[in-house]
Amino acid sequence: MSTTTLTPAPTDATASAPVTKLHGEGRIGLRNNLRHIGALVRRNLLQIKKDPESMFDALLMPVIFTLLFVYVFGGSVGGSMGGGRQEYLNYLIPGLMAMMGMNIAMAVGSGVNDDFRKGVMDRFRTMPIARSSVLIAKIVVELGRMMVATLILLAMGFALGMELQESVLGLIGAIALSAAFGAAIMWIFILLGLTMKTAQAVQGMGMLVLMPLQFGSSIFAPTHTMPGWLQTFTDYNPLSNLADAARALMMGGPLAHSVWVTLGWTVVITAVMAPLAVSKFRKKS
Repeated sequence: MSTTTLTPAPTDATASAPVTKLHGEGRIGLRNNLRHIGALVRRNLLQIKKDPESMFDALLMPVIFTLLFVYVFGGSVGGSMGGGRQEYLNYLIPGLMAMMGMNIAMAVGSGVNDDFRKGVMDRFRTMPIARSSVLIAKIVVELGRMMVATLILLAMGFALGMELQESVLGLIGAIALSAAFGAAIMWIFILLGLTMKTAQAVQGMGMLVLMPLQFGSSIFAPTHTMPGWLQTFTDYNPLSNLADAARALMMGGPLAHSVWVTLGWTVVITAVMAPLAVSKFRKKS
C-alpha cells in the first residue's frame, strides 16, 4: 500500500513572494552596477569575436577616408591653403578624428535595434540589473572600436607624412575630447535605435543627420571660402568646433573657445539624451 504526499498549493502571498523580491532588487549599488557593466561588455566583445566582420568599418574606414581625401582633394584644397598635400594632411587628420565618433556611433543604434528584434534586450530587462548598464556597456565597447579606428587613422597620417606640431599630451587630449564627444553622440543613436522599427531605418536616418553635419563643417576644408549662410551654420556645428579643437591641440592655434564649446555640447547632449534613452529602453514594448 503506497501513500501519496500532497504538496499544498501555494497561497497568493507565497506565489507573489518572488515578484516582491525582484521589486526589492530594484536599487543596485555602484559596485554591482559596475560588475554588471563588465559582464555585458564581455558579452559584447565575445559577439565581435564570433563576428569579426563587424570590425571592418573601424579597420577600413580610416584608411579609405585618408587616402581618398588626401589624394583626390589634397592638391586643390592644400593649394588654396598656401601649401600642398602635406599641408592638407596636417589639416585633415584631426578633422577625421572628429568624424570617427559620428560614424561609429551610427553602428550603436543599429546594434541596439537588432538586439531588440532578436529578443536579447527583452531577456536583459527581466534580469535584476540596472537598465542603464545595458546601454552603457554598448557605449564602452563602441568607444573601444572608436579608439581602434582613431589609432589606425593616426598611423595612416604619420605614414603619409603628418607632422605633429604640438606635444604628445596635445595628441592625447585631442583623442580624449573626440572620445567624450563620440560617447555623447552615441546616446542620440541609441535613442534612434530604440525608436525606429528597423536597423535600416536607423542607418537611413543616421545618414540624413551625418551628411550635413560632416560636410557642412571644417572637417574637410576651411570654412572661409563657404557662402555666408553656410559659414553661420558651421560656426554652430559641434563637429566644426571639435575638429578645430583637435587641430589646435595637435597642430597649434587658438584653443580655448573650441574646446569649451565642444565640452559644452558634450555635457548638454549627454544630459538630455542619456535619460531619454534609458527611459525609452525601460518602456519599449
